[in-house]
Amino acid sequence: MNENEEYRNLLRRSLIVTGSCILAVVICYFWVDRGVAFFVYDYHINNVAVFRWLTYPPPEVQNWSALALAILMVRRAWGPFLHWQKVLLVACLSLIIADDFRISLGDVCGRYWPETWTHDNPSLIGTGAYGFHPFQRGDDVGSFPSGHACRILGFTTVWIIAMPQSRMIATVLCAPMLVSLVAMNYHFVSDVIAGSILGAIVATYAAHLARLQMPREDPAWVRAVRLHPGQLT
Repeated sequence: MNENEEYRNLLRRSLIVTGSCILAVVICYFWVDRGVAFFVYDYHINNVAVFRWLTYPPPEVQNWSALALAILMVRRAWGPFLHWQKVLLVACLSLIIADDFRISLGDVCGRYWPETWTHDNPSLIGTGAYGFHPFQRGDDVGSFPSGHACRILGFTTVWIIAMPQSRMIATVLCAPMLVSLVAMNYHFVSDVIAGSILGAIVATYAAHLARLQMPREDPAWVRAVRLHPGQLT
């Protein structure tokens, strides 16, 4: 498969995932989001402190990403990156770019938040406001897609692609943080789904553009051919 075919396949898979995401968002919008938001509010689930703590890491990782990039650039002056260093570089860039995508898409979609947080913003719980208001900009209509979810998947998906052995660790770390966004009523379920998919797509393209893959040794039989080619004739 040449490079053009590779990216056509990647685009095809991205469109399929995007279509599935849109379907999931529509289903959640009509039949899931409101019920879950009221459930969280009625049973005071957002008073559980651990859920609030779990929402802190994503923006902190983004805040420190610029410093990590600067350190990596200095490190590069002393030789090529190690594999994990290159993965970290791409993951930080992916996170920052994914969040910019999220901001742009948030302005296009303009969705009210589940609860009122600041400046009496309209919300489902606070004022009964629910829905999308396309091309309205402002903090009061920035719920969709979730920025936290976009950051989480924008960063960790690069590691999952480039270092598959980190998949279990990434799942254990990311799943509770994604759940906490809904448990705190910071976001609707569909916000988290859309943010996660957006971050994962950006990270997938970042990993492909950087040609990231797990370093692996050649199979034993390939090494044997290289060392003793005459034995196979």
